[in-house]
Amino acid sequence: MNNEQELIPHLFRTEYSKIVSVLSKLFGFDQIEIAEDIAGDTFLTATETWGLKGIPPNPTAWLYNVAKNKAKNHLQRAKLFENKIAPEIKINLATNQEIELDLSESNINDSQLQMMFAICNPAISVESQIGLSLRILCGFGIDEIADAFLSNKETINKRLLRAKEKLRTEKVKIELPGMQEINVRLDVVLTTLYLLFSEGYYSTSQNKTLRKDLCLEAIRLCYMLVENNATNKPPVNALLSLMCFHASRFEARTDDNGELVLYNDQDSALWNKDLIEKGEYFLNQAAQGNKISKYHTEAAIAYWHTIKDDSKNKWENILQLYNQLLQIEYSPMAALNRTFALSMANGKNAAIIEAEKLKLTDNHFYYVLLGELYTGIDNNKAKQNFEAALVLAKTDSDKKAISTKINNIV
Repeated sequence: MNNEQELIPHLFRTEYSKIVSVLSKLFGFDQIEIAEDIAGDTFLTATETWGLKGIPPNPTAWLYNVAKNKAKNHLQRAKLFENKIAPEIKINLATNQEIELDLSESNINDSQLQMMFAICNPAISVESQIGLSLRILCGFGIDEIADAFLSNKETINKRLLRAKEKLRTEKVKIELPGMQEINVRLDVVLTTLYLLFSEGYYSTSQNKTLRKDLCLEAIRLCYMLVENNATNKPPVNALLSLMCFHASRFEARTDDNGELVLYNDQDSALWNKDLIEKGEYFLNQAAQGNKISKYHTEAAIAYWHTIKDDSKNKWENILQLYNQLLQIEYSPMAALNRTFALSMANGKNAAIIEAEKLKLTDNHFYYVLLGELYTGIDNNKAKQNFEAALVLAKTDSDKKAISTKINNIV
């Protein structure tokens, strides 16, 4: 990745949230907007400088150094520092004490972990917690958050501003809460990471079928939870297991043109065995608790998908796991995926009956599945469903793949 036009968006996704977390920990949550401004200004400087002088040898270190200098400059010139920030962080300007902005890996990890739990505070709504997490920890744009909530930019902007103000009013500190409070907030933290991974795995943004950068960032943040004794809980291991199993099929899931390759057409030789083994390891770790979460069940389903052999036993197990998943937490997409497992276990006719009951008429995956199920049974209906999917599909690669399906129907 040598072009700054590709590199800077990638670094923004991976480094922006780290800089914001460390600065916010130093300034306090009530100054989080200043932290965001400094981080954003750092990337603006990178865009201007790298375009003229080229990419530095160590782009990440360059960003950290610029952010550090901008933070120092801000603190030294702003009256706000002397009146409000200095008393909080106990820095005396009169002594000309050097401001140390610790951007080491360990402090970044600690700051991001503490920021996760500071944002996922019950003082604000769950939707606000997830929205703020996606913005601050995951570097999501307002458009992407609006898409995730099926809302619009104005609503999301207002929601995030109100949430920040509420956390300021409540004087929320950026720190890891006690064990009981960790258990309370962990569900929202995991939901945020699950949404981040899903946005990458089922991407409809940036005209890409798969956004590995989002998935890898979700995996990195989940690893942070597993590596900390206070947050290393069974559902965290289950979610990490699920991510590893899905990530193991990244290379087989899209072709050279970036188009989606359906499961039955994937080359299993491209599946990553190391990630499958890691998925199995974390699934075993997840079994140490006494409660089965939806992540346990989804990870078990993903495990069966790493077994290429299409045996009756495999699909019956997957079908039963989907039945269990829908009892834990119903979702239309899980119900849709269940009908595919049903077709593999009990045949297409049984699956068509169940699929048409769902009536997910605003979802192109719904029509793609019906197109697949009707193919060979009623090709006219198969074509009609693929055509309906084509109208709803968002990415060029999805539209191309659906058009190929239509053209292949005799």
